[in-house]
Amino acid sequence: MPAVPSNSPATGDPVPPYYIHTTAGHFVDNSGRTLLLRGVNLSGDSKYPIGHNSYTLDGFWESGETGNASFVGRPFPLEDAYVHLERLKGWGMNFIRYIVCWEALEHAGPKQYDEEFIDYTIAVLRKCKEFGFKVYIDAHQDVWSRWSGGSGAPFWTLHACGLEPRNFTATGGLIHNEYPDPKSPDPNKFPPMAWPTSYFRLPSMTLFTMFFGGRDFAPKCIIDGMNIQDYLQSHFINAYTHLADRLREAGGLLDECVIGWESMNEPSEGFIALDDLTNYHEEQQLKRENAPTPAQALRLGSGIAQTVDFWTFKSTGPTKTGTILIDPKGASVWLDPKHEPGSVSIKWGWQRDPGWKLGVCPWEQHGLWDKQSGTMKILDYFKWSRNSESKRKIDFVTEYWFTFWKSWSQSIRKSQPEAILFIQPPLFKPPPIMSELDIKGRAAYSPHFYDGLTMMTRHWNWFNSSTIHVLRKRIHIIQSFKVGDESIKKNFQEQLALFREDVSENVGAYPVVLGETGTPFDVDSKKSYGLTHGGVYIGNHVQQQKALDASLGATDGSNVYNYTIWTYNSTHTWENGDGFNGEDLSIWSPDDHTYRRHVKFERLAKAAAEGKLPSVSIGSAEVPPDELEVDETAPVPPDGMEIKPVPLPSLLKSQEAKNFEFLVDGARALGAFCRPYPKKTVGRPKYLSYNIQQASFSMTVSVEPSDVPPEGLLERLGFKEKGLPTEIYLPLTTFSSPPTLFPLPTTEEGEEQLLSSGSGRSTPNKSRSSTPSPTHGKKKSGSHTPKANFKELTKRSHSIQEAISRMHLAFAGDKSKVAAGYALHVSSDPPLPLQIPDDVLDIEVEVSDGSWELKGQTLLWYYSVPKEGTRTYTIKVKKRNPQPGSPSKAGKEEGCVIM
Repeated sequence: MPAVPSNSPATGDPVPPYYIHTTAGHFVDNSGRTLLLRGVNLSGDSKYPIGHNSYTLDGFWESGETGNASFVGRPFPLEDAYVHLERLKGWGMNFIRYIVCWEALEHAGPKQYDEEFIDYTIAVLRKCKEFGFKVYIDAHQDVWSRWSGGSGAPFWTLHACGLEPRNFTATGGLIHNEYPDPKSPDPNKFPPMAWPTSYFRLPSMTLFTMFFGGRDFAPKCIIDGMNIQDYLQSHFINAYTHLADRLREAGGLLDECVIGWESMNEPSEGFIALDDLTNYHEEQQLKRENAPTPAQALRLGSGIAQTVDFWTFKSTGPTKTGTILIDPKGASVWLDPKHEPGSVSIKWGWQRDPGWKLGVCPWEQHGLWDKQSGTMKILDYFKWSRNSESKRKIDFVTEYWFTFWKSWSQSIRKSQPEAILFIQPPLFKPPPIMSELDIKGRAAYSPHFYDGLTMMTRHWNWFNSSTIHVLRKRIHIIQSFKVGDESIKKNFQEQLALFREDVSENVGAYPVVLGETGTPFDVDSKKSYGLTHGGVYIGNHVQQQKALDASLGATDGSNVYNYTIWTYNSTHTWENGDGFNGEDLSIWSPDDHTYRRHVKFERLAKAAAEGKLPSVSIGSAEVPPDELEVDETAPVPPDGMEIKPVPLPSLLKSQEAKNFEFLVDGARALGAFCRPYPKKTVGRPKYLSYNIQQASFSMTVSVEPSDVPPEGLLERLGFKEKGLPTEIYLPLTTFSSPPTLFPLPTTEEGEEQLLSSGSGRSTPNKSRSSTPSPTHGKKKSGSHTPKANFKELTKRSHSIQEAISRMHLAFAGDKSKVAAGYALHVSSDPPLPLQIPDDVLDIEVEVSDGSWELKGQTLLWYYSVPKEGTRTYTIKVKKRNPQPGSPSKAGKEEGCVIM
């Protein structure tokens, strides 16, 4: 790793201690250590105001038309911030993509900023800083706005573009809370991942075309004396610049916590670069539900009935299954002139140029088509470049997106000169060729990656395909199919390797941040929520863990990428998922929390008692509920005792056990996202490998003379004696020993605790013995085992996962035993902040050079830096004898395994 400069490449100023460099393809701290930044998007909840979501119609239109919606309270209540951030930190996360929609800043009208929301954002960011997180701000949107089927822009922008969103559904649009019909909506029937198809419906195509290319394609669209492109872009950029100004004025946030900004989430071309109005856009790979061509969409938007193709999604991809008649019955998406008497908006105050007639399609006004005959006049209007003397097809990314990005970055850098610019062009498109004059040594490439097949089918399949390679025409679709989990995981790594090529060839040696990746949790008809198989799979996230591990594992290997997972939603529910267009990707849910889950268990228990549960599938056998074997080792209450959740903190008496419970409780597919990785590396991490089933991690690092820390740094950081270490996060939930953490009581002890809980008496837990972490000196290999009487513990002790799995299998046989047994596992949250002891991990370690020691969930690895040449070192970490039922061994679907 090249020596880090002492002065900023962007400003020339001396760099402060907290400065993060972007060099040699990585984030690097001032000591020269390579940083790996991994965390979450915070949060999907921030897509909509308090009291709103995508599935509720009540107040939906009014919240936009009045401009009165408020985002104060997003991403979560300030008083709850410490719990959520402590959980994320305990999962090893150090990075947050902080979601801020344009609507949140400027919902009340043009230039009317919500200062209360900005104050609240500052307060939350101060909490993020307190917990040590690095943050980048994401200007988030999906298909433009809530009223066009997504999130992002304020309502007034649609009126500014001459659109009447109340007629979008009638003219072929897809809006979750109006699906399938505004008069009788049933949003639960909204098809998975149908919402992205709205990028290629008339409203979004018009909005994005005007935003990115209004001057070239809609020159008649003038508002307040400027073209609609300049009007929209200036308001967008100024709103986020105002936020940046406020953060700067607040002090202590920019650079210290907020390290950069991302210009726009998943931007779209709109009509731009469309070859032919009568054919689908080249970028329209996904089709679902009704799919009008652009020409049909223009006619529908003006109230003309059309018969359009209808598409569904099968395992082989989008499939046309027929046609459907859409009759708007004269309804038009174009705004009625009554809203602007004398060309002045009654509500929003702007003045529209008389040459832009309301109530008439602007694309008709520009001569593209004729409403009376329905004829398209200029089929290739959006195809050819306006910036070339010769006839050349438009390059949207270079000609339009990059122009906007430069305006954005220049404005942001006036507020934060040292800002890292996160580069996100349209999905699957490489960035344009960029100059150092634009980047100034401070950038990161932040593309997205999702397993499209799992997202669409809501099922982890035995096969998959190489989507990015196909879209970029690297291989034919027939060559893209991969079979088997390992082949799929390898293929995902190969697809993501293209991102390193993108940034290296077009931008430079800058880090890659996978801005979004994740997996749906409502797979297989919401089996994990107890809605099938008699409820025995409730809380079982085995399939989701496989899918998420494949996506996150793709950032390991030789890629060694940073990432922010989509998403962490504090308001997630089993019934409505993330609250956005039927998505269900949150890695944590209140409904997976013990107290909430207990209520659901009781409901299922009642159904079991009434004989309403179907047969249960265990392995390959179908077993009726009355034949399920009852696990007699589960805690049993006295006869006649009322069954209710009884918090018994004494059961999980040790602090370690409470820490474990806090980190596990409510988490979903924990073994996949709570994964080991090097947070800080002396040298450059070359290869990472994590095997969930074996609970093992390995790492290869390359070290050269320039990796010697700057003079005087070791003394300042307290590492003078041993040297600067590589710091590797090892999850407590994977590498601890459940028997030492959870010595559960015997049946008799369980009864005694249940009986005594009302009076506060409890049976003390004497099984856990805590000893200081051993000193490892210069050992190249060795193990660390917490001190405990394993022989006695394993006779009667089980992890939370094992215990609840047994209860589920016993559940239909005797509801009282399960309810009481589960009550024994309900514990209060541990005292925060978490304090993880140094002796809690149960691991074997082998290093090719140096020594190691444990500090809580961090392994410190010390090795020599060569005086000349390059050396390669390896470390291997493995849990000693992984116990069945722990997050690292959750490979079977029998019963329930809590993730």
